[in-house]
Amino acid sequence: MILVTGGTGLVGSHLLYKLTLTEENVVAIHRKTSDLDAVKRVFSYYTDDFEKQFQKIQWVIADINDLPALEIAFKKTEYVYHCAALVSFNKKDYRAMRKINIDGTANMVNLSISNNIKKFCYVSSIATIEKNTNGKIIDETNDWNTETNNYGYAITKYGAEMEVWRASQEGLDIVMVNPGVILGSGFWKSGPGELFTKFYNEFKFYTLGVTGFVGVKDVVKSMMQLMKSDVINERFILVSENSSFKNLFFKMADSFGKKRPTVNVTKTLSNIAWRLEWFKSIVLNKAPLITKHSASASLSNYTYSSDKIIKAIDFKFENLDTTVTDVCKDFLK
Repeated sequence: MILVTGGTGLVGSHLLYKLTLTEENVVAIHRKTSDLDAVKRVFSYYTDDFEKQFQKIQWVIADINDLPALEIAFKKTEYVYHCAALVSFNKKDYRAMRKINIDGTANMVNLSISNNIKKFCYVSSIATIEKNTNGKIIDETNDWNTETNNYGYAITKYGAEMEVWRASQEGLDIVMVNPGVILGSGFWKSGPGELFTKFYNEFKFYTLGVTGFVGVKDVVKSMMQLMKSDVINERFILVSENSSFKNLFFKMADSFGKKRPTVNVTKTLSNIAWRLEWFKSIVLNKAPLITKHSASASLSNYTYSSDKIIKAIDFKFENLDTTVTDVCKDFLK
């Protein structure tokens, strides 16, 4: 039996669909407030018979910090995919991120150890990979530096990784993936999915920053291949292509047949924007659309290597053009 956390999120929902195509029994935990219709929507991009596939999942109401409920979910489980996380660049969410990302992961690996789980897959992020490499290509060997990765999300994901590595020393076989910016269908009002909504509506702005992007289908495929492989106690960067935001945004606009963005957001404009958002968030008591970190990240130039996973399991990534085109088609559905 396979247990999945974060099944109502981007990676988790796409993973669940692929798992329903196997002969394995699949259990997914979710909170009472979770939107299961979001999972069905993702399934509908793959098949018209999405209800049948959805019914193959055994849903269990549990929070990753609710140990009694988790113990029930772990019964008869052999493999675990831990996709659940809180993603935020708002300083107000730091404590909540520690509770979910670090404490929740500690609960998951502790229960995996006590239940003799055969293999555990953790979805981390490139946020935990050191980027201060003096312009060199970034890979898994770059050591973490707290001084240069001192924002809440990176700190809590790194803390979660430490729990997973600790569990590996206590006998749990693990694999870890560190995806770049994940592009995928189904969540059009949050995260990278919101970008597709913006460019369908002819968003005017772009930046020249560079980072690593990957399709959610590749993230899921790599996770499943790693879990079936003999690879243990390793982590892998998942980036199909390194691209400028300008290039990505132009691809989105072109795929929709919309006008390309025309305004290059410079460092000065970016600094003005995040400060205005900060002020508005104080007045309206709402999360800012742009933070100091996200503004800075959109202007930075980081290039990542996925050579390790390509060599380890002969993995082949989908090119960025195909990913963007397919996601835009799903958006139009």
